[in-house]
Amino acid sequence: MPAVEGLRATGLTVRFGALTVLHDVDLAVPPGAVTGLVGPPGAGKTAFADAVTGLVRAAGTVRLDGADLTGAAPRVRARHGLARTSAAAAPFGSLTVRDNVRAAVEIHARTRPVAGRGWRDVRSRRKALRQASGATADALLARTGIAAHAGRAASAVPPGTARLLDIARALATRPRVLLLDDPSAGLPVPAARALEVLLRELAAEGVAVLVADRDLDRVLGVCDTLYVLDRGRVVAAGPPARVRADPGVRAAFARR
Repeated sequence: MPAVEGLRATGLTVRFGALTVLHDVDLAVPPGAVTGLVGPPGAGKTAFADAVTGLVRAAGTVRLDGADLTGAAPRVRARHGLARTSAAAAPFGSLTVRDNVRAAVEIHARTRPVAGRGWRDVRSRRKALRQASGATADALLARTGIAAHAGRAASAVPPGTARLLDIARALATRPRVLLLDDPSAGLPVPAARALEVLLRELAAEGVAVLVADRDLDRVLGVCDTLYVLDRGRVVAAGPPARVRADPGVRAAFARR
């Protein structure tokens, strides 16, 4: 049985031609905790997420629960339980909010191995999936606080709701590791607080949660461990209170 260690990136380096945007980054996202990755704009947070999810080539290694995913395609990493949301959420605009989540549930389920020996088994399973996916979608919409928008076109919801929809779609894949990019940006204070509660609940359920954000204060109250990136390098890591007091961290944010 593979070790349950969450996500571990070692020596991660990303180059675009002569420009190095991520320098030898070591970062661990353990299960059962919320880990923060903060830095001013251009610090390398998106490059890190792109490298971990396989969207860009990178030197170094990426492991998930002991499995070496270095060089694996994004779809392979997703099948291992790695899910990510984006700062620029892009739902299926022609579908309703509910159908977006329902589609994510069904797409994920169809990538799983199918038990049974014949076509009838597969057809029966897919019928059951269609019946169950609506209930799963409703539960995820309620959990992310956007059930009231279920029947709206995804293209018509406010940016904050679109971010929460992106989270609901990610949760539909039942991730072991969840990477969130600026998840509370644009949310009213009550919704942002509710999101913090949700992240703590997910961690308590054993999910390894990574929150990437440009606002240090926005993640201090929810993270167990905090990493700070500046110019593609980790300049501080540790408990949030200690990291916040680090002179190098204050200098990194003061420069931008």
